[in-house]
Amino acid sequence: MHLSVPRFVSPRRLLLALLGSAILAFGLCHVHAYSGVTEGGVLGLTLLLHHWLGVSPSVSGLILNAACYLFGYKTLGRSFVFYSVIAGGGFSLFYALFELLPPVFPMLAGAPLAAAIVGALFVGIGVGLSVRAGGAPGGDDALAMALSQVLRQPIERIYLASDLIVLLLSASYLPLANLACSLLTVLFSGRLIGLVQRAGIPSRAKRRA
Repeated sequence: MHLSVPRFVSPRRLLLALLGSAILAFGLCHVHAYSGVTEGGVLGLTLLLHHWLGVSPSVSGLILNAACYLFGYKTLGRSFVFYSVIAGGGFSLFYALFELLPPVFPMLAGAPLAAAIVGALFVGIGVGLSVRAGGAPGGDDALAMALSQVLRQPIERIYLASDLIVLLLSASYLPLANLACSLLTVLFSGRLIGLVQRAGIPSRAKRRA
């Protein structure tokens, strides 16, 4: 019995999605988790809902991420779902592995500004590679990819708008210093995601993306 492989399956894109999820998982596990610097998007929204409404992030995160992925599927199709499963599954696997390691950057725990920059590098490059492959490692990324396609706007603008909205709402309970560092990391990581996604793509193709 012969099993045909869908035309959109590419070994190069598979490797990109896995590499991106590994870089992202490392950054979140060994930078963000120790520094208290967070991202905007779904993660920030779940923390906001938990603080003001008492809704567990395990519940709100599941609902919000599912809605984002559904929107992504409706907009981007089967290829998006396939590579998102690879990127999302890879992220969970790599995060579990990195949790077994001792802290790699323990000095960043008391240096939120440095953590914001270093964390943004890992998030920007990691998500950028996964998005370049066509998959979304998280609900935020699924929403950004779909809205970028619908609105015909660069993906970094979508990330910036959604993150700023969440961070603005989070100002109702986050300390100003944490908020400032979180703002820095979302500005830097969002810009980097767009650069990595489009690196080496001809200008005409970028305009169609």
